[in-house]
Amino acid sequence: MKVFLKLCAVAAFLFLSPPALGQDASMTSDEKSVHGAIQDYVDALYKVEPAKIERSVDPTLRKIGYWYDPDSKAYNDNLSMTYQQLYDLAGSWNKDGDRVTADSPQEITLYEVNDKTATGKLTAEWGIDLFHLAKVDDQWKIMNIIWQSPPKNK
Repeated sequence: MKVFLKLCAVAAFLFLSPPALGQDASMTSDEKSVHGAIQDYVDALYKVEPAKIERSVDPTLRKIGYWYDPDSKAYNDNLSMTYQQLYDLAGSWNKDGDRVTADSPQEITLYEVNDKTATGKLTAEWGIDLFHLAKVDDQWKIMNIIWQSPPKNK
């Protein structure tokens, strides 16, 4: 009977363990690094840590975006940002701690990770970012970002 109870306890532990643990274990080294670069990006903005931009984003960054203005009911389109502007934004965007809550999304999806290129998506407080990444000097860096505010139909 004791053996049975021990087996049940182990099975319950494994069954109730967070799925992220299993998912992380199944990720390749490159997938973990790509995920880490995107996580650094969102953490830099959420936690006001611009050094994480330096670690995860290439200085040649090209970032464009589309923000929906509910007053005019139109998108402000082709909002562009340089690496330096993103770095500066990471040092100020949530400086007062009022833009992010415990419920703020930071959902990362990896679409494809190859040996030199990768694509991914982040759903965050400000909307959706789509990423192109490249392996530069054996480190994954965000090269391009296209973003939009939360879709008006959601």
